[in-house]
Amino acid sequence: MNDKLIEKIEQLKQEHNAVILAHNYQTADIQDLADFTGDSLGLSIKAAETDADVIVFCGVLFMAETAAILSPEKTVLLPDKYAGCPMADMITAEQLLDLKQKHPDALVVCYVNSTARVKAQSDYCCTSANAVEIVDSLPKESPVIFVPDQNLGRFVIERTGRDLILWPGYCHVHVIITEEDIKAAKEKFPDAVVLAHPECTDPVKAVSDQLLSTGQMLRYAANSRAKRFIIATETGIIHTLKKQNPGAEFIPATERAVCPNMKRITLEKVLWSLQDLQYKVTVPKDVRIKAKKALDMMVEILPVK
Repeated sequence: MNDKLIEKIEQLKQEHNAVILAHNYQTADIQDLADFTGDSLGLSIKAAETDADVIVFCGVLFMAETAAILSPEKTVLLPDKYAGCPMADMITAEQLLDLKQKHPDALVVCYVNSTARVKAQSDYCCTSANAVEIVDSLPKESPVIFVPDQNLGRFVIERTGRDLILWPGYCHVHVIITEEDIKAAKEKFPDAVVLAHPECTDPVKAVSDQLLSTGQMLRYAANSRAKRFIIATETGIIHTLKKQNPGAEFIPATERAVCPNMKRITLEKVLWSLQDLQYKVTVPKDVRIKAKKALDMMVEILPVK
């Protein structure tokens, strides 16, 4: 059944000159189908560099919006229109405007896991991989608003010593992972290296060995001599980790760390998306221009690798 689906998808992909992107948290079959897998911004940059006319983004809405910001001339499709990000939705552009009015001298750094409209109200974007460097590069006399993820924000505070103005947003998947989960896994696998995402809570970060973005986890595992890893992030990344490192073992910190919105996209939905060119994701021009400026300011400080 899957072979027939994949064959039909490949045919439609050729017909529409499409490229398929899959975030590291997608299911294994979606990751295997994709032309590119990776983190959200990296995927959008790769898609912009292709000559594809259509981008099928297997991820969540803010990711497809970012692709639309960087590739306004391309058609961007999200195979499931309900695949959203609760953390991105925890702050609106209006709420950010209110916060800016309370701190008129502050620079705004928004995590890329934000809506296009929030990006448009920000001075800089950042990723989990470069948030520390972006904030550290800003003038020391300037207050900094950091939205929406408070856990990533506290990680940046710890690494930079800056006193950030945080928004109380969080990733519901990463906060599911507990300190007890890490300790239990370490007790069972004492030789394992614990790799945790900076979106995890402070107690989890405190008992982890490395705090890394998804892309950094992949690079760390590839270059490490360790043969066993406990992974404290959404479990989808373990598929790619295993594929790239067949001689190593990867243990989820908890099987509960699953993002239901990431798992909404299926092979059938990718097929339907290409058949009907649905669901199109667009960003109004005025929002797109402002949001792209925040992304460009990030890349000016620290080019995305």
